[in-house]
Amino acid sequence: MDVLRPPLIRIGGRVYRKNLIQDQAFPREEEEDFYAGPGDCADEPCDAFVVEEIERGFQCRVEVPSPLYKYIIGKKGETKKRLETETRTSISIPKPGVEGEIVITGQHRSGVISARTRIDVLLDSFRKKQPFTHFLSFALNQPAIQEKFLQFKEEVLEKCSKDHGVSSSLFQNPAKLHLTLGTLVLLNEQEIQKACDLLQRCKEDFVDQITGGQPLTVEVAGVEYMNDDPAMTDVLYAKVHMKDGSDRLQMVADQLVERFVASGLMLKEWDRVKLHATVMNTLFRKDPTEERNNTMTGKSSFKERESFNGQNILKV
Repeated sequence: MDVLRPPLIRIGGRVYRKNLIQDQAFPREEEEDFYAGPGDCADEPCDAFVVEEIERGFQCRVEVPSPLYKYIIGKKGETKKRLETETRTSISIPKPGVEGEIVITGQHRSGVISARTRIDVLLDSFRKKQPFTHFLSFALNQPAIQEKFLQFKEEVLEKCSKDHGVSSSLFQNPAKLHLTLGTLVLLNEQEIQKACDLLQRCKEDFVDQITGGQPLTVEVAGVEYMNDDPAMTDVLYAKVHMKDGSDRLQMVADQLVERFVASGLMLKEWDRVKLHATVMNTLFRKDPTEERNNTMTGKSSFKERESFNGQNILKV
């Protein structure tokens, strides 16, 4: 990385430069250092958050899901101590597993702002590394679609069961057929409620207007694969279209994702949502040799991802 041209990170309308970190000779918890650039509120009050004047100086509160506390604390408290030392502040963090606010206190307003912006950047960085917990989707599990899906599954297993990698465990659960719009990392009940509230506002702001307040009638027909070689398929999905030929479903999907990305609840991955309903996925593949062990322990077990030959399935 060119130290004179470090990567830029945007958070809440602000821009930060990411410092180059030299590898340490001793193991430690993953950390990242940042500092604000000129005009990025490093030394001046910033409207992005509230800094209160108190008897002991200044204070700022930030809501943080408890699973992210450890990234502010660091190994043996190193990250927290370093933030406090460099910004001349005191940082109070709730006990592990207890939902609450991180409270930053300092004699100088600029120090409190500096600590808050560094915490924001650390949280944003480590949040991106968390596995997704929820996804935004349209249900596609109406009885008629489930019935057709089961017919498709039966026909594939009858005609293609001898093809490499094809097995019944690859198929989606009919009750879970859906169109995925995007994935989210929601780490506590407050964030889940925030997502629910946002979805309700989206319905009121534009979904009802686009749909006319009526259900959209779609057609599920044909399948496609996601990789370049049908002989090495990992995901097979059904194509979905509006029966009236309009793009209203696409409009709703794109605007929902745009609104969720703007709220910070979802990361932007594509300029346009790819409407698809997964019907086969190698992530679903079960290891039959572990079936007995699964029954005894109550735990599921999966093989490493193994592609299947989808060439004949595409002809079904």
